[in-house]
Amino acid sequence: MQLNGLIFTFPKEIKFLIAAFIIVLSVGFYTGLLFVGDTSGAQPKGIEEQYLGNENDEAATVMKFKKSEQEMLTLVHNHILSMSIIFFLVGSILSTTQLNKKFKLFLIVEPFLSVILTFGGLYFLWSGHLWMKYIVMFSGMLMALTFTCSVVIILVQLFQSKKRALTQ
Repeated sequence: MQLNGLIFTFPKEIKFLIAAFIIVLSVGFYTGLLFVGDTSGAQPKGIEEQYLGNENDEAATVMKFKKSEQEMLTLVHNHILSMSIIFFLVGSILSTTQLNKKFKLFLIVEPFLSVILTFGGLYFLWSGHLWMKYIVMFSGMLMALTFTCSVVIILVQLFQSKKRALTQ
């Protein structure tokens, strides 16, 4: 079965369903990024403080305490499970777009690696491996970038006519 470009043949109802899903999913995803920015300042030191606390920092304006092991396991568990489902669904839809095969494969597979590095990295950071904050930050940015790229490609191709897509 040929998946590349199949998105152009979907009935209008399916295209609207996919568009609604992708838009609502994006609102949730980007709200999560706003939360990360608000709680950590999207900075390595802020990421470290969010999970390890800052009670020894006299200059801190908001007191934060180290997360418990139960909190960390819950966070890692919930995020890995939910984000793997999110990226499976986005990747499944993306697989039907007309795109360079290697680029498409990168956009489909990379988020799964970033999920493991980001949330596994948070656990290792919490365990005392402070350098992991840089891995967490880089993989989180890469995850957001691949999500954004995938969403834009899907939305553009959903409402592109098949004739127009074939001439490009």
